[in-house]
Amino acid sequence: MDQKKVAVVTGAGSGIGRNAALALAKKNFAVVLAGRNLQSLNETASMAGGADMLAVATDVTRPDSVAQLFEKTQAAFGRVDVLFNNAGASAPPVPFEELTAQQWDAVVAVNLTGAFLVAQAAYRVMKDQTPQGGRIINNGSISAHAPRPNSAPYTATKHAITGLTKSLSLDGRKHNIACGQIDIGNAATTMVNTISTGVIQANGSLLAEPTMPVDHVGEAIAYMAGLPLETNVQFMTVMATAMPYIGRG
Repeated sequence: MDQKKVAVVTGAGSGIGRNAALALAKKNFAVVLAGRNLQSLNETASMAGGADMLAVATDVTRPDSVAQLFEKTQAAFGRVDVLFNNAGASAPPVPFEELTAQQWDAVVAVNLTGAFLVAQAAYRVMKDQTPQGGRIINNGSISAHAPRPNSAPYTATKHAITGLTKSLSLDGRKHNIACGQIDIGNAATTMVNTISTGVIQANGSLLAEPTMPVDHVGEAIAYMAGLPLETNVQFMTVMATAMPYIGRG
């Protein structure tokens, strides 16, 4: 029997990360669940119906914690085939001039520095393992293309993720490492509950926006993850059809 492919999912304790982890498990991946809250990770694992899952409490902003994540992954499963680089945070939606340096730093630490640290650790494993290579899928956002009002830290970091994706795609070629990005709009998770009740638009009005089932996001990630390494989805946008993205602003 062929060895299962191994996927690492950050932010796997809820929302998109949880859904992606469960979708990967259905595709017969062994899945390593990373996140700050071990109880939430264990809840995700309990939903998987006995699939191969390992929960590892991880703070993606700390290099030592990220290193431990991949050490435990290799000890348990021997390799890393896929990373879904998903952990993220946002600042309060306050006017730009009211943002504090601490709020800015907190978002950059998770969304950008954390994404870099996890991608770099996965890249090192993928480069050195036999067979060589793997796939990194970065979670961008519709905000990697068009901002919402009062979202400078989140929007800036998601634009930066696109640059990270392109750099990894280029630098990874010689090591058989593919990198793509999924940009998600209005998936129905607890994080976006307010979108269905009303969110500020570019003109200052409050508008309830359509959402889509989060299961479609997990399916999209599983599709990207399941491709052979000679094929890559460089960028995918999956979104609620009627949400204000095309024409936003």
